[in-house]
Amino acid sequence: QVQLVESGGGLVQAGGSLRLSCAASGRSASVYAMGWFRQAPGKEREFVAGLSAGGAIANYADSAKGRFTISRDNAKATVYLLMDSLKPEDTAVYYCAAAKFGAGSGDEHLYSTWGQGTQVTVSS
Repeated sequence: QVQLVESGGGLVQAGGSLRLSCAASGRSASVYAMGWFRQAPGKEREFVAGLSAGGAIANYADSAKGRFTISRDNAKATVYLLMDSLKPEDTAVYYCAAAKFGAGSGDEHLYSTWGQGTQVTVSS
């Protein structure tokens, strides 16, 4: 079983950037596909970006395409989400999640392990 801890959230002005990190611990963390999801107040959790175990396949929500980049460093067992050109509507709690299958799919049901979340607030 893998454990996940997110960091890097905070308050940023619109147009700014943040890089979220998700540190994985536990046996064979590098074999998991990883995803980033977010949940804004009063809204359902939604997919942001996903990455296959080897890092060759990346998937993005339409809202993230062209602005966000997901990457991983398997030697450090860490997944990153670089967020550029942030907008107030990006404000949410961001969660990373691990899946044994799915190559970074947007289907949250494939993800078996979740982190505790990190708050991102974008001011206008």
